[in-house]
Amino acid sequence: MFGDLFEEDFSFISNNHCGKGKKSKPRDSEPPAPRDFTRLSGIKNQGGTCYLNSLLQTLLFTPEFREALFSLGPEELGTLDDSSKPDAKVRIIPLQLQRLFAQLLLLDQQAASTTDLTESFGWNSHEEMRQHDVQELNRILFSALETSLVGTSGHDLINRLYHGIVVNQIVCKECKNISERQEDFLDLTVAVKGVTGLEEALWNMYVEEEYFENENLYRCGACDKLVEASKSAKLRKLPPFLTVSLLRFNFDFEKCERYKETSCYTFPIQINLRPFCEQTEMDDSEYMYELFSVIIHKGGCYGGHYHVYIRDVDELGNWQLQEEEDRLIEDKALRDIKNAKEIENPLAVLKGILAEEESKQIPVDQLGQKLLEKKGVSWNKKYRKQYGALRKYLQNHPQIFQFSPDENKVGLKEKHKLLFKSDSQGQDLQSSPHKNDVQWNSEKTLTRLRDGSAGCHWFDLNDSKVQPIKEKDIEKQFQGKESAYMLFYRKSELKRPPEARGNPRYQIPEHLLNEMNAANTELQKKRAECDSANNGIDLHLHLSSCYKFHNGALHPSLTWKESVVDLTIDRRKTLGDLRQSVFQMLESWEGDMILSIAKPLPAGLHLYQILDGDELTLDGIGLADGADLFVWNGKEVGGTKVMTGPDHEPVVINVLHLAEYNEGGKGQHFTESQHVFSCSTKVGDLHTALAPSGGIILKNGSGLDKEAKNWEVFREEDMKETVKSVGLTDGCSVLILDSHDQSFVNVSSGNLTAFTYDISWLQVKNFCRTDGDEKHVKITATIETVMSDIKRKAIRELQLEEELANDSCLRPISGNGKLLSPVPEDYTVKEAELKMGSLLGLCHGKAPASTQLFLYFIVGSDQNASPEMEIVVEETVSVKECLNLMLEKSGLSGDNWHLRRIDWCYEAGEALSQENATLKELNVCRGDTLVIMEGKLPPKGFLKIPIWWLKSSSHKKRGENAQDQVNGMTCKMDALQVSPSGDSPEYIHPDMDLCYAGSIEIAGEASLEDLKMQYVLIWHLLICHVQWP
Repeated sequence: MFGDLFEEDFSFISNNHCGKGKKSKPRDSEPPAPRDFTRLSGIKNQGGTCYLNSLLQTLLFTPEFREALFSLGPEELGTLDDSSKPDAKVRIIPLQLQRLFAQLLLLDQQAASTTDLTESFGWNSHEEMRQHDVQELNRILFSALETSLVGTSGHDLINRLYHGIVVNQIVCKECKNISERQEDFLDLTVAVKGVTGLEEALWNMYVEEEYFENENLYRCGACDKLVEASKSAKLRKLPPFLTVSLLRFNFDFEKCERYKETSCYTFPIQINLRPFCEQTEMDDSEYMYELFSVIIHKGGCYGGHYHVYIRDVDELGNWQLQEEEDRLIEDKALRDIKNAKEIENPLAVLKGILAEEESKQIPVDQLGQKLLEKKGVSWNKKYRKQYGALRKYLQNHPQIFQFSPDENKVGLKEKHKLLFKSDSQGQDLQSSPHKNDVQWNSEKTLTRLRDGSAGCHWFDLNDSKVQPIKEKDIEKQFQGKESAYMLFYRKSELKRPPEARGNPRYQIPEHLLNEMNAANTELQKKRAECDSANNGIDLHLHLSSCYKFHNGALHPSLTWKESVVDLTIDRRKTLGDLRQSVFQMLESWEGDMILSIAKPLPAGLHLYQILDGDELTLDGIGLADGADLFVWNGKEVGGTKVMTGPDHEPVVINVLHLAEYNEGGKGQHFTESQHVFSCSTKVGDLHTALAPSGGIILKNGSGLDKEAKNWEVFREEDMKETVKSVGLTDGCSVLILDSHDQSFVNVSSGNLTAFTYDISWLQVKNFCRTDGDEKHVKITATIETVMSDIKRKAIRELQLEEELANDSCLRPISGNGKLLSPVPEDYTVKEAELKMGSLLGLCHGKAPASTQLFLYFIVGSDQNASPEMEIVVEETVSVKECLNLMLEKSGLSGDNWHLRRIDWCYEAGEALSQENATLKELNVCRGDTLVIMEGKLPPKGFLKIPIWWLKSSSHKKRGENAQDQVNGMTCKMDALQVSPSGDSPEYIHPDMDLCYAGSIEIAGEASLEDLKMQYVLIWHLLICHVQWP
């Protein structure tokens, strides 16, 4: 039931004693959570191991057991490092138990894993998922430990702590002869049914006597006859630790089913066992026991869940109920408010900050930032309401503060600096910020409530969860579906040494202490890395000194890399912290520093709101990972005033003019240029700028769900609207028609009546990005636009690297989202047979030339079993050469293959039998799909015919005539049409009298007589080698 617990089976041993040998987790996986306020560790449930977890926690909180286990050193048990050595004697179970106990005591994690321990038992994952009985596990685990510890100083560990003796006696009423039999026990099993509690059950077992009388007599060995007698049992030897199992599960013989006894069953916190013992003359302390663990079962007799109530004898945990903790926190907050001092004089605070500075003067903004660092609150939040702005306050005290000529820096006048140093001697103006000690230290004194009674320090350990409980909560487990199942008592006279109190390191071997210290250090490192990864944000700082403002937006005067500084910062820090970090990075910065949200637009970099509120966190102000910030003075860049905000966003508009002539027959019938306007620009101003000599301006209102040919004239009433209000956004196009072009326009309806066939759109979707950003853009084109021009425009609109033009292609996208074959770049839209408004994909890889074919192919006719692959070949290659290229790409070899076309049902169709013919000669076109099939094709002019044999006619049914047999044969031959095609002569069709014999290659012009002769020859060969049934 519990695997091979008794055997030291080294094949199941994990080589991991410090995380080695296991599959490493990804670096970005989160480390385990640290311990909570109880300072105790739970145990992870492997799927059905709650019974094991409850028992292990009980053994851990039995100090005498764990210390005896820790006393066994490597010289007796060996080491886990030697477990792989064939001749080494390594006692795996006690070693893994030692390590688990050390983790539960010292490792700063919410829950430990028992995987290594269960592997040492020989359990597999199936065994871990099964629900078992905790009483049976207790006995088997003790037996396994005893077996493992044979030959060591701990060989008697279990007997020393848990072994007791019960003596059964029968007393003859005539000769007074006493017949006696001893029984050893590690736990006592007591009845629950019909009993009110533990003490009554023990009374029935060890005080009440059973009498042999009347017809039920006892045969006395001394009297050698049937006599009256009395039978009784007593506890002869009491163990230091008494384990009591309650018989909650019983069998109902009337219903023939098991059931759980849920009636009320009481048990005391302290119990005196004197009445149940054979010897009663000793001191009371020898018989007094105290409850310290209760394993609880929740559920029915066929399954459920175990957890355990445990008294923390050594007070290792922080026993503090949550409501008590909340009350203490609230009281502390009230005391802090009550004892709060009046607001500090800002003059003294500022003088203190400036006096500590080595430089004579610092920027005013840095002074405000240092105030935030020292006091944890900004000037605006604490002092501005009462004293005004910081700069103004400094200027109002010229006798103390001295400004630089440009008033950007401030410092203390020399005499005040000297006076302040002498006055502040021996005083600490700035108290160190108090930080919560989040790293668990097992040696620190734990915060505890004063013990109100001896019943404190009870915890509920429920797998990974640990929480304090009150002693009276144990009474809730007397009855019901969730009730006590095993009780653990310890002798009251067992006292713990003072140095063990609150000290989880007590008696732990040095090598385990070192291992746990190293593991804790690694955990801290991983948590710091994880915390940094989870809360760190990357910001892109654009420096105003590296930018110039022109054409409505900001543009880097140097390269993009030289104009941007990357900064990583914790999102929980304040805006003031960010400002200080920027100051430190830009040591040469002078004057005010303003941080503005920036956004790269097609027109260039545009600025939005200014970040304000130094006391606010970066997360609170919505600063996201990857945000762009512009560092400037808040007024101008390079002497040019910069307009900020969404109302001044620059918009890039494509401006089209009709071309006067078209050279070469290919290319666009219009000229195109890009212009930038503010979104708040009036349409009238835009018209004046684009058509100063008059004319008509049209916009294209096409969208993803509109017709591509939808040019509209701007009317007179539109001229007062803004670019934004009329729907012109980045990439939109306007068409300028001069006076001689206006014949194309029906001004009354506002529609373009001619030329629209020549100007429309193609949509391009980006598949080159690896970050999942598949952006769409619309490219203006005509039916004569060359595909290479469309690709270059798409790369520019998508803001991709120019180098991508040499390693990318355009592929049409079908209605179901499939990427079709790439379009040759020297084709026009018309030659590529593309409709206006079609969707193209910009993909990696070069487009095939006009003399090349892009083909799909699969291996075998089952499309689901074989992925569709792609290949580019010259149209002049032969079928055989194409087959070899496809075999090489699919990782196949050999010459037992041939090619077939795909038919309209997407199944293998016509074979390409002319191996030396070119693909162009066989009319194989771009985008066709071919199938690689196994088997060689017969030579030209030959046929391949399968042969099937009909079995002996001895199996003919009674009364069946020849015609019936022929008809039946015809039906069977029809069934063969759906039989698998193969060359295996062993294939026998199920439920038929037919057997496949092979196939014959024969010339197509051969006669039926020739076929019959080959048929008979095969039959003679088979009859010599095959024994028919």
